[in-house]
Amino acid sequence: MAKAFFRLQKFLRRTQFLLFFLTAAYLMAGSLLLLQRTRLVIQQGSRGSPTNQALPVPEEMGRVGIIDPRTLQSPRPGPRLLVGMDALQEPALDQRHSPHWLLSRNSELRQLRRRWFHRFTSDQEPLQSSGFKVMKHTAEHKGTYMGCFTHDSRERTLKGAVFYDLRKMTVAHCQEACAERAYSYAGLAYGAECYCGNTLPAGPARPEECSSECRGQKGSVCGGVNRLSVYSLEQLRAAARTRRNVIYRGCFRAPENLTDIFPASLIQPNLTVEMCSEFCSKKEFPLAVIRGQECHCGYPTRHFSLRQGTDGLRCSGTHNTSSAAGGEHCLVYQTPVQDTRCTDRKFLTTKSKVFVALSSFPGAGNTWARHLIEHATGYYTGSYYFDGALYNKGFKGEKDHWRSRRTICVKTHESGRTEIEMFDSAILLIRNPYKSLMAEFNRKYAGHLGYATDRNWKSKEWPDFVNSYASWWASHVLEWLKYGKRLLVVHYEELKQSLIPKLKEMVEFLNVTVTEDRLLCVENNRDGNFKRSGAKQKNFEPFTQEMKDLINRYILTVDEALRGRNFSGLPREYVPR
Repeated sequence: MAKAFFRLQKFLRRTQFLLFFLTAAYLMAGSLLLLQRTRLVIQQGSRGSPTNQALPVPEEMGRVGIIDPRTLQSPRPGPRLLVGMDALQEPALDQRHSPHWLLSRNSELRQLRRRWFHRFTSDQEPLQSSGFKVMKHTAEHKGTYMGCFTHDSRERTLKGAVFYDLRKMTVAHCQEACAERAYSYAGLAYGAECYCGNTLPAGPARPEECSSECRGQKGSVCGGVNRLSVYSLEQLRAAARTRRNVIYRGCFRAPENLTDIFPASLIQPNLTVEMCSEFCSKKEFPLAVIRGQECHCGYPTRHFSLRQGTDGLRCSGTHNTSSAAGGEHCLVYQTPVQDTRCTDRKFLTTKSKVFVALSSFPGAGNTWARHLIEHATGYYTGSYYFDGALYNKGFKGEKDHWRSRRTICVKTHESGRTEIEMFDSAILLIRNPYKSLMAEFNRKYAGHLGYATDRNWKSKEWPDFVNSYASWWASHVLEWLKYGKRLLVVHYEELKQSLIPKLKEMVEFLNVTVTEDRLLCVENNRDGNFKRSGAKQKNFEPFTQEMKDLINRYILTVDEALRGRNFSGLPREYVPR
């Protein structure tokens, strides 16, 4: 009996070892197979189309500069429509290349684009919270704690500016941001949200209900669920007054009755800009209007839109004096207070029946356009990607699945037929390729708000980047023109120059009705928090003549493709350099 048991034990040990060996062999074989396939894909991509090599342009495009996407299979030359293009020297290129080759050739770059895009969006350090200056995270802060209060995001007591930082929110960050905007109180909720205002909330809550830990400061409390940790900022307001920015908006013809248009007014002998700005800031108004000894506070409205300024000499004598140039003109200043009439946003209450894309080449201003659309419509925008840095900036649609249809439109940089045909309609945002390439290169090396260094521009990656991405700029527009079902083409430069008219077109395309005052609020907050900071190089020209020749030929191609679909051509400033 003992002998039989010993044999059985020996057999089981051998079986256990055998199973272990087979499992290890199976895992090793799978790993080798995966590596071999990966190597094969890379080799095929490098043999078929080196990503660091400039793409040739078809002779038909070089000679004519124009194609119609509807005739890609059999292109025929057409007249040159761009003014001043005849001076462009076209190199002799192989005739076997066709515009169809331009589209198919760029599909091979799609994997490269996605790898770069997803790698940098996932690895990117979160942006500093909107409006916050870089500060040390310390456990101490100067504000006076007022207590825990109830909070309703729909009917806020602290009705001023709102900031989000879902990774690095601290009490000190929130206090500093509100103090620099001349608010008296700062409130924190959910561990990551900061609210500013000048009125203390009326509904107190139990202290233990404010129990959410600050996302960027362990051991500190940042409110709770529907609860605000509120601080008084009197000491910080005095310290921040010297750093506060009061922006001169210009000289304007005064309305007939200022007191009817502006909700708050003050008459003060020897009135100064600082006095008026401080008064309007405490009243939580973004505009301070001075006419002689009168100070008026309010918002831009259809009765006072700030669109047509006059000669500043007409306001001479208005500033710091009792004279008001006959009372016909007034000086207007932007206070540190944020215009909050258009800052409320939410997800769609019912799923959208029309699936709309906000499509652009990277660096074409997609994030800025999303900021404008969200504030104009009051609805979040979605994204084909997930960018944690943008989510931390308050784009809550980033975490929502892009096909949920709970957002007003969905950001995408994709340009394949399958990805395009998934959408029912699209806003196609186009920007000058020279500016787009530089903006995307800056984002790649310095994030959404920074600038690449001289070392980056002088490295070998810049010419490789241009050679690969310039053709993508062209193919992105061509493929959306070819496969897009319903398009609204918006040029970044025209949107920037004529914000309200172009934004109206975009909002109407999205089938949303908005008020004139809300659009004026968007115009008042047009930059949002997406202007690049840091030292910008003056008279900087990173493009070689070879790069310009390549980009210019793509400009000609895209311009004629737009005209062939009865859209307006590219703006004049796109004309090759």
